[in-house]
Formats: sequence, structure tokens, C-alpha cells
Amino acid sequence: MAKLSVCVLFGGVSPEHEVSLRSAESVLRHIDREKYNLFPVGITKDGGWVLFGGTDWSMLPAGTWLDCPANRRAALSPVRGQGLLTFENDCVVRERIDVVFPVIHGENGEDGSLQGLLQLAGIPFVGPGVAASAVCMDKSLTKLVAGLTGVRQAKWSLVTKSAFEHGAAGVCNQLESEFTYPVFVKPAGTGSSVGVSKASDREALALAIENALKYDSKALVEEYIRGREIEVAVLGNDTPVASICGEIDSGAEFYDYEAKYITDTSRPYIPARISDETAERVRETAVRIYQAIGCRGMSRVDFFVTYEGEQIVFNEINTIPGFTSISMYPKLFEASGVPYGKLIDELIDLAVQK
Repeated sequence: MAKLSVCVLFGGVSPEHEVSLRSAESVLRHIDREKYNLFPVGITKDGGWVLFGGTDWSMLPAGTWLDCPANRRAALSPVRGQGLLTFENDCVVRERIDVVFPVIHGENGEDGSLQGLLQLAGIPFVGPGVAASAVCMDKSLTKLVAGLTGVRQAKWSLVTKSAFEHGAAGVCNQLESEFTYPVFVKPAGTGSSVGVSKASDREALALAIENALKYDSKALVEEYIRGREIEVAVLGNDTPVASICGEIDSGAEFYDYEAKYITDTSRPYIPARISDETAERVRETAVRIYQAIGCRGMSRVDFFVTYEGEQIVFNEINTIPGFTSISMYPKLFEASGVPYGKLIDELIDLAVQK
């Protein structure tokens, strides 16, 4: 059987660029090179596309991958049948691409933009399509769709940059009439906890909103839920399956970017420290939300489970979850009996089926 040609896309222009490099390194280390022809393509912080010519995957998180002398400028053509184009001097080389495995987190990678390009090009890709990606990337849209399922969510309110710039005091007054402190503030369209803050008074609230609006034109303010942070990995197209539940103990005030990727304070618990009955309900709820939004391929669905009464509260969903060595998505399926390499095979197969 001929090998499938797989383009692993990484990098990107979002604040999650470095996380993407770590995810790509991990995917490239675990993918079976006996089964696939690999085309690792990185997108630089300023939007340039580069076919990485090396095989030392540690160069990606180290940031030295751009210095590889075998690199070539590249582009994915939106024209069907063109595939990957690489450029060397005056020559253009066309490479057939059977599947794209995007590990670009955040803006232009996870929000439906890239998925639209691949759909135009007629190239199968891992993960949800245009509409589901866009809905999941914009947390306010996620909240609206998830709300139709009847699943409990944290109380939330939307703040636009325009409204805040023209009347910060009025915005804060309104929020204080709706919520009691503390509250969480987050950009509507970022992942990896970028721009997320916890506010315990009015001054902190204003600063948190200002910070969140550096990353997006909309920010969400959410009530504080006292509970465990539970994550579930979902895999599949028409008949998705959920992994066992995992729990994150951030070891900090909350599970922010530093706790995820920089410090070593966080600790995962797999399985989560909740009852078997609650875990099963969390898994069922994860699949319900996944299907309601129209996800395919993969997503990670995050919840809170309250300390008192083990009530399930939906938090958010990630369509291109982290694939780093410490990321929960591959760890949860490994604990569910699907090792990392097999998981990659399953995702590629689901993309081809889709």
C-alpha cells in the first residue's frame, strides 16, 4: 500500500505560536514514518510558510528550525489538485498532500480560517470543519450553542472593546450588578489561557478586561465556579467516543498559561478524582456538546465539577487541543487504551473518512 503524504502544519501568528511548536514536535516524534511521507510546514510569526527540511524535531520548540539550510519557502494552493507548492530559486515543486494534520492553536489555525483553505483545496484534514471551528474558537458563540443543549454553564456576560473604551465605568457598574467577586475574565477567541485573569475587586476587573481586550475585540466575564477542573478528550466523526476523565490541579490560583507551560506547579490526575457516576455523566455531556456544535475528528471538552454535590458545569471546548508531551488530550486516550501513535493513526483515518 502506498504511503499517505501527511502535511503537519505548525506555528502561526497567534500568541500560541510557541505552544504549537511544542505540539508539532510531539506529533512528529510519535507519527509512524513507515506509514506516512511527512511534510512538516511551519508558519512564522509574520505569516511566512516554510517547509522544514530537517528531521531534528527538537529544533521546533528551540526556535532554531528556521535556521535549517534545507528549508524551502512553501504554500498550500487553494486550487484543487495542486497540493503543497515549494519554491527554490525560480523553480516550483508540487507535492501531493493526502491529509493535513494542523497543530496550529488559536487565530488562523483553530478558528475556521485554515479549515476553509483546506476545504477549497479539497484536502482532507484532522479536526472539525469550518463552522464548528469558528463556533468553538469564539467562546461567546460556544456558550450560545451549548446553552441550547440544556447543559449548565457558568453565568457569563460579554464585553466589547468599543463599549469598554467608551464607558469603562458603566461597564464595570453593570457587571457588578450581575456578578459577585471573584470573577474570571477571558478573551473570546484565544486558547491556552492566554489573556485570562481572575478579578476580586473593581480595580482588578477593569485591568482584567483591558488585558483581555488586547487579544480580541470581545471579552467574557464569568462567575467563579468552586470545583475541580475536568477535561475529556473526544474522538470520532458520526459516532464519537469520550476518553476517561482527567483532572488538572493547577497548583496556582487558576490554570493559567504559566501553570500550563512554564512552571511545574500543575498536576494531572488520570482518572479524575470524582465518582464513577459523575465521570460517566461528564463523558456523556462531552459527547453531547461535541455533536451539538458539529465537531468531527477530535476536540477536548472542559468542565468544572463542583466540590459540593458534584454538579457538572461546562467550561469550553478546544478543537485543536495541545499535543505537547504534557498535554491532556493524548494522555487521556493513552490512559483509555489508545497510545499516542495509534491515536495519530485514528485521527488521520477519520480525516480521510470525512
